[in-house]
Amino acid sequence: MMAMEGVATAVAVKLPSFKIIRRRTTLNFRSSRSFRSFSASASTLREGDPSASVSVSLGDLTRPDFPILNQEVNGSKLVYLDNAATSQKPMVVLKALQNYYEGYNSNVHRGIHFLSAKATEEYELARKKIASFINASDSREIVFTRNATEAINLVAYTWGLQNLKPEDEIILTIAEHHSAIVPWQFVAQKTGAVLKYVTLNQNEVPDINMFKEMLSTKTKLVVVHHISNVLASVLPIEDIVLQSHNVGAKVLVDACQSVPHMVVDVQNLDADFLVASSHKMCGPTGIGFLYGKSHLLSTMPPFLGGGEMISDVFLDHSTYAEPPSRFEAGTPAIGEAIGLGAAIDYLSGIGMQKIHDYEVELSRYLYESLCAVPGVRIYGPAPSENVYRAALCSFNVENIHPTDIATFLDQQHGVAIRSGHHCAQPLHRDLGINASARASLHFYNTKEDVEYFIHALNDTINFFNSFK
Repeated sequence: MMAMEGVATAVAVKLPSFKIIRRRTTLNFRSSRSFRSFSASASTLREGDPSASVSVSLGDLTRPDFPILNQEVNGSKLVYLDNAATSQKPMVVLKALQNYYEGYNSNVHRGIHFLSAKATEEYELARKKIASFINASDSREIVFTRNATEAINLVAYTWGLQNLKPEDEIILTIAEHHSAIVPWQFVAQKTGAVLKYVTLNQNEVPDINMFKEMLSTKTKLVVVHHISNVLASVLPIEDIVLQSHNVGAKVLVDACQSVPHMVVDVQNLDADFLVASSHKMCGPTGIGFLYGKSHLLSTMPPFLGGGEMISDVFLDHSTYAEPPSRFEAGTPAIGEAIGLGAAIDYLSGIGMQKIHDYEVELSRYLYESLCAVPGVRIYGPAPSENVYRAALCSFNVENIHPTDIATFLDQQHGVAIRSGHHCAQPLHRDLGINASARASLHFYNTKEDVEYFIHALNDTINFFNSFK
């Protein structure tokens, strides 16, 4: 294309091509490493052969439930390793959304006709499913939000602005997601509260001893992740909550990376607030939730004003509904909530402990395989008998930019990973880097996915090193 004066020259960009392919059901792994498997009949994977019996992994069993994984990208079979950014959706979730819009699409709570009653029933059932999933004592402790980011902002602009004053302290870690940092910066600027950050110890994990030393009667809130989306580290939330409560501080837990991968029991954790996002737990985008203890939610003012969140409206003032309605102004994401409920049914059907056990071994296999690649630096703690790493690895390769790695893996091998700062710039600066590459797994991934990724990564490194 000719360049015109004052107009930027157009650039031709290669876009991914998509081609649906047949499911590959081969179970022959290319390594002799031991790996946990789950027994199932071969008919689970191959129809019409009920007499056969094979031992297959949880990833092989569940993979057919996710149609998006059954395709080629840039001429290669898709290997999706970007689950820490978002998970894929099983057919039952897609069907739940379709059923809502085709069968009973209506606004909730205010209608008496059949469609509205059905939509309200399913919407509130989804709330009950979330409460059961995380073992909340009452479904009214679950507030639907657009995502975990909005859930944190809700707490910041209601509880935070109402309760924090000058010189009060908020403790965070340097490894928090931006969504758990920026809202509290806003609150600190408005209230005069002070933000304090826990740094990493020698194992590249937030230093719990430093955290305990920071705690004082000035501490009013602790904001902490359960699992780091960069370091893969898992923090001892029960201990953090206990220590925080001992000085009278409240605790908000970012559980976006834990709720989809392990059993999370809010009553055992005893956290005051906990947030998570649907899209990371096999549910739709555009919806998340806040868990808050009932006695705290009941004292918090509304976050947004409008319909649904009111009790009575007069010309000069309004009275407000009880939680959770108080915090759910306007028409909610009804279909998305119902889809999240379907995702919870799906995860519960598998069993969160089974998912966790499978991912523990898959995570170790990823870590050990990546360690064997020359020039790779993995961030976060090494796994051991006493240290569990989540099923992700953020890493860099010597003298190769992570975005170059991610681009080559996608365009030449069909492997989807993430590159960048992963919404954790303070952590990356503390590690002395600007960006990293990240491969992250879920229960529908397999050992074969890891092996193909390592093969593709070695090819990527060889390609870039050939120019030196």
